[in-house]
Amino acid sequence: MNPQANVTPALSVIMVTPDRFERLRHTTRRLREESAAGELEIVIVAPSIATVGVDERELAGFFSYRVVETGPTTSSAVRRAAGVRAASAPLIAFTEDHCLPEPGWARALIDAHREPWAAVGPVFLNGNPQSLTSWVNLLIEYGPWVSPVEAGRRDHIPPHNSSYKRDLLIGYGDRLEGMLEAETVLQWDLRARGHELYLEPAAATRHFNISLPGPTIPLRLAVGRMFGAARARGWPLARRAAYAAASPLIPFVRFIRLVPIARRCSGGRRIFPAVLPPLLAGLVLDGLGEFLGYTLGGGESVARVTGFEYDRERNMRPRERAEIL
Repeated sequence: MNPQANVTPALSVIMVTPDRFERLRHTTRRLREESAAGELEIVIVAPSIATVGVDERELAGFFSYRVVETGPTTSSAVRRAAGVRAASAPLIAFTEDHCLPEPGWARALIDAHREPWAAVGPVFLNGNPQSLTSWVNLLIEYGPWVSPVEAGRRDHIPPHNSSYKRDLLIGYGDRLEGMLEAETVLQWDLRARGHELYLEPAAATRHFNISLPGPTIPLRLAVGRMFGAARARGWPLARRAAYAAASPLIPFVRFIRLVPIARRCSGGRRIFPAVLPPLLAGLVLDGLGEFLGYTLGGGESVARVTGFEYDRERNMRPRERAEIL
């Protein structure tokens, strides 16, 4: 639906739900407060248009919105790719139902894309910073981009929450789903083709993390395995074997890099150095998953990761669940 004929929105924001619009309500409310709300196209991707239950009152004030139907699928990458193909803006931004963009997020992304960056990423704030497990998951997944951090060129930017020039994504054709499965691989490919990525601290998003230790174990294994399988797609056996052999070292290399980031991000919350032992344990699980991805392929990792993404609140401590609302 587009109430402004012959005019194009500046930015299409792609949001995925496995069932109902209700999951996206708190994120759309935050986006509606944006100064650039009137320039945003909201693209809601769901299994069924008939059952998603879009509340049009919640989408008033945006340039436009549309709902994209994918049918049943266990892959969020398939849904996000469908959103990209349906979007009408020259810029694409991904966000999630457990992220609350901070004021100015959209305007900062739009303005940054006036430069020739292929992609622009936001910085992250911890939405539920009270537990060490939340910090472990945030640091493992988004450590290099957790505020405070400076603007500038990057080799890669935050997956699932960054913005891209749409024509570059469309150029992948039938490969787009695979590239979005592990977005770091997409960004490496863009860099290899001569494009540049940029981190914009004026665009910030508040990310709510799994904070229960029990679910963190299978989550970290599944994320590592999904990444390893996506990275090794199309590799010859010898290269897979070489990366599998080196994978036990990866957790320790990543740990060394994350220690100063953990110290910087702790602020007045005193998570440092208490966060270091569980952080190393989480990285070891991630590394084990990556080894399995290189040697055995992805297995059910995509479905497992998707399940954790959509059931985020159930895997948070009870008193934190209300904060996401």
